[in-house]
Parts: sequence; structure tokens; C-alpha cells
Amino acid sequence: MIRPKLSLRRPLAVLAAALIGLTGAAAVATPASAHHTTITATVVCDQLSGERVITWKVENSERNKDATITKVTANPNTDVTVQVRANESRPLHSVVIPKNSFVEAVQRVPGDTTRATLRVDAVWHKNNARASNEGSINLDRDGACTPAPKCVDASEAKYSHTFDGPKGTATVKLEGDLPLCGDEKQYFTLVSYFAPRPQFATPQYVYGEPDSDFLGAGQNEIELNVGVPDCHTQVDLIWGGVDEVIDPLVEDGPRYGSKKLGDKGAPGNRSSGPQGWYNGGSKNCTTPASTFSSACDGSVTVSLSNDGSISKYPVEFEVRAENGWSKTVTVAPGKADNETVVPAENAGKIEVLVDGKVIENGTYSWERPEDCPLPTVTTDADCETFGLTASNPEGGMPVKVEFTYGDKTETRTVAPGSSEKVTFPAGDEEAALVVLPELGLELEVVYAPEGCGGGGGGDEEPGLPVTGAAAGGIAAGAIALLALGAVLFVMARRRRIHFTA
Repeated sequence: MIRPKLSLRRPLAVLAAALIGLTGAAAVATPASAHHTTITATVVCDQLSGERVITWKVENSERNKDATITKVTANPNTDVTVQVRANESRPLHSVVIPKNSFVEAVQRVPGDTTRATLRVDAVWHKNNARASNEGSINLDRDGACTPAPKCVDASEAKYSHTFDGPKGTATVKLEGDLPLCGDEKQYFTLVSYFAPRPQFATPQYVYGEPDSDFLGAGQNEIELNVGVPDCHTQVDLIWGGVDEVIDPLVEDGPRYGSKKLGDKGAPGNRSSGPQGWYNGGSKNCTTPASTFSSACDGSVTVSLSNDGSISKYPVEFEVRAENGWSKTVTVAPGKADNETVVPAENAGKIEVLVDGKVIENGTYSWERPEDCPLPTVTTDADCETFGLTASNPEGGMPVKVEFTYGDKTETRTVAPGSSEKVTFPAGDEEAALVVLPELGLELEVVYAPEGCGGGGGGDEEPGLPVTGAAAGGIAAGAIALLALGAVLFVMARRRRIHFTA
């Protein structure tokens, strides 16, 4: 049997094909298991500089080999550094990443950057493996990073305030930790007014001096104080300086409106706190007063005034007297009126009213003045009759006179500037009594005519009427009675005076 000769060509070809297949498999698998770096990032906004600060984390894929960074490509193209000591850093390029570890590098980019990338080339010297890897981060989700302000513009600043209208006090404070920028100042003013009513009404007049101060230039809080009148008032805490004060506040004139702090509108709503306005007070801003002066004729002059320190509005007085008599008088601020005269027949009781209420010390009744001349009494006596005459000076009041002699009494009312005479038959009584009840006077007049045999009407023939020296004595007696009457009136006591006719 002849065996063919074996050839080695086929087995060798099969072996060569197998080797080629194994080599190709290794080359394809290399990327899946190759050395590499993993790059991730986080970002924060530096409000002091307005930059975004990216922290890149570069991890070594190998557990047993260190990696050396040979190249760094950043976009944006700004420095990427690694901190090596507290105050020292170095570029990420050439940094060694320990095996199974990572390094962190910091990159600052502009605040308006929307995307950043970092490519790192590294080599593992142990087996000379090399890799180039890239990481990225999107920055547009949070909006642009802007620097934090170092101050606040006065047009945007916020404030807070306190306010006590009845006490006339307020405070205003700049909110937040930032001062106003530059030389900016914001003024605020506290002002109080005289007001006609305890609710808002016009006209109003500034009381005292408004208090104004500013925030800014290192001053972040102010305190304001004003005086408040002891009457109806309005107190306002307003935005702005004293040039914003309205004086007077009148009907259809300008108003503070939203300039009042605490208002719902701007700029007042830029300060948080209570309403910065107050209306109140318990009495009118007037000083109504009255004085009275009695006249000898029984009339009373009523003087009305409105001139106190808080008198800012006219006062309407009503003067009432007896028997329905009344008069209305309006007195302007700082003025007085002396033209009201209550007639004698109405002057028994007088009242001065404002707003329907009797004012303080506003009630009066006529009183006889001390300097009014008193009535006089003269006599005309002879042996048959005893005559008594009462005379009342002009310019006075009518006077009631009661004449009594014996058991007879005659009453007369003597008008001013006139006289009344009463004649009694002569009797045994030695004196007559003259009473002026309205003046509290009693005058005892002795009946002693001359030449009648001593005493009242006896059996002797009556003498002639008294003349000459006797008449002079009577006149002198009348003057004495007048003087004594004045004394009695002042002493206000009822006394009897003996007067010899």
C-alpha cells in the first residue's frame, strides 16, 4: 500500500488563522478595559466677584497604577488649578493622580458662562498606557452669576418704621445689612398740625417745627419727635424732607397721599410698619373766653375773646340771657369782641356757650357796681306833716323805696333821674323808717320840727315851716345819708341810720 506523503501546509495555515483571530480580539477589547479618567464637576456662584467657580473631579480608573496628567484643555480657557497647601495651588497639568483615587481642581469662569468642558490627557508609566478623556457641565439652568451688591441704591432700599401719633414720635430704619450707595441720602419728616376736628378736615396749620432727618452716610436709623397741640390734631410721617411739608392743608389743595409711610402705594409702601398718620384730640383748637362788666343801669357788657396759644380757628359764641334774649358772635383767631350788651331786663342770668356748651366761667348775673351813686332821702317837716323825698340819680337802676311812719307804709319805685315824695300827717312817733330793700339799706329819719313845742304833733299850735338854717341842716343830713348809704352798701349789712329832720 502506498501512503501519500503528508503535507504540513494545511495545519500551519489553520494555526496561523487562529493566531490572527486572537490578536484581533485583544485589540477590540482594549478600549473596554483600557486605562482612563472619569471627569465630573460641580459649580457655585461667587457673589463677591460674580464668577462661577467649577470644581472638577478627575478619577483614576486603575487600582494599582498612578496616572500622570500630561495635558489639560479647558473651555472656557481659564486656569485649572489644584490646591497643594492652604494658600498655594498649582496647575492641574503634570499632577499625579494616585492609584484608585482622584484629584480636585478649581476653575473660575465668567458669570454668564452657560457650558464648560475639561479634557485631560494622562499616562500610566507602569505600562505606558495613555488615555484622553473629557467631562462637561451645563451652567445655564441657574441663570447668570452676578456679584452681590456692596450697597443698596436709595431708589430700591427698603425701610421699617414705628409711629406714635398722640406722642409725636417715630423711628425709621434702613432694612438689611447694606448701606445706601455713595453719598445717597433718604429724608423722612414728622409733622403735626392744628386741625378743626378730630377726624380729617381742613384747613390745617402746622404746629411748631417739623422734625426731619436722613438715612445714609453711615446713618441707618433715625428718631423723630414733634410737639402735638393740646387740641384737635393731625400727625403725619412722610417720605421726604421739610420741603415736602404742606402748610396749610386746605380744601382742594395738595395731599401727602402715598408719601405717608405705611401707605399701600409707593413710596410709602417701601417702609413696613403701622400707618404713619394720626387724627385725634379732645377739644377745639380755640381759646374761647368771656368776661363780664355790670353797668349802673343794670346792663351787662360781655367781652368775648379767642386769642390763646392754640387759637387757630374762628369761634362762634352764643350769648343767652333771660326772657329768651340771645346773640351769636363769631370771633376770629387772636381777636376779641366787646360789643355785646345784655339789656337790664335780661341780665338776671347770662350764659356764654360754644358748640352748645357753657364755656368755663361763662355764667354771670348783673351785680351793682361799687361806684354807682346811691339814692338820697330829704325831709320836709312842720308841725302838721312829715314829708320824705327819695331821689334816684341818672344812669342807675329804678329803686324801690318803702316809707314807714307810725302804722302807715307807702312804697314807691323811683326811676333814674327822678324823685318820689311821700307826706305823712304829723303824729306822736319820733322817727320814720325808709327802706331800700334792693340795696339792703334802712334809713331811720327822726321827726323833730322846730317851734312845735317839742316833739310830734301835740296840743300846741304848730309853728311855721322850717326854713333857713333848718333847711341847710336837712341838706347836710341828706349828704351824710348818702355817704353812710355807700358805706352800708359796701358792708352789705342792714343797719338803721338816725336822721333828724
